[in-house]
Order: sequence, then structure tokens, then C-alpha cells
Amino acid sequence: MKRSLLREHVFILLFMVEFNSIEDMPHQIRLYFDQLEEPADDESEEFIEKRFKSILDVIPELDANINEHAESWTTERMGKVELALIRLASYEIKYDDTVPTPVAINEAVELAKKYGQDSSPAFVNGVLAKLV
Repeated sequence: MKRSLLREHVFILLFMVEFNSIEDMPHQIRLYFDQLEEPADDESEEFIEKRFKSILDVIPELDANINEHAESWTTERMGKVELALIRLASYEIKYDDTVPTPVAINEAVELAKKYGQDSSPAFVNGVLAKLV
């Protein structure tokens, strides 16, 4: 599975956690993988789940950094799509040396175009630019 598609699946799980309890997420993740039109191979599923859980572990730190740098915005006020994308890109920028910063930002903006509102790509790009 291509890296951009893996990233998209991680984003969707991060979005889902906003509407489900942490305790329900293992079941929700299984349901998510089971309903995919093109099933993920075991290696891809493992990567997606591991990345998702790694991000969950540092959400308080990511959110504190986002709140510190996002002028006039807090994570509580952000749309769920935008917040999930900003968290994902922030994680990649800070914790994943294999993802160059411009790639993390560009991928988040592209996903914002696909899943967000008309203003989402500019918002995501602006917040991430402040973070770096």
C-alpha cells in the first residue's frame, strides 16, 4: 500500500476517535478494516494501527503545541477533519524522521481538499506553517 494511502487510513481513524470512546476503538478499527473495498494486507493494517496508537499516545503534547502556535484558534474550536489532519502532520513532523516536513504538510493539505470544506486546505496549511 502506498504511503499516502496508509496516511489517509490513519487520518480516518484519528477522525473516528473524535466520535468514539478510546475503549471502543479496537472494535471500530476492526470494523473499519473489514468494510474496506480494497482490503489492506496484514503489514499495512499493522502500520496503520501502530501509527494511530502512537499518535493517540502523544495527543496531549501535540494539542498543546497546536494551541500554542495556532493564532486565535484552539483545538477545541477546530473542525474535526482539520484537527485530525493537523495532529497527523504534526506527529509526522515531530516524530517521524522518514517524512520530510514539506511532504507532511502537502499530504495534510491534499487530504483537507478531499475531506474538508473549501477553506480547510488553507487553514491546515496555515496552522502547520505556524508550527514549523
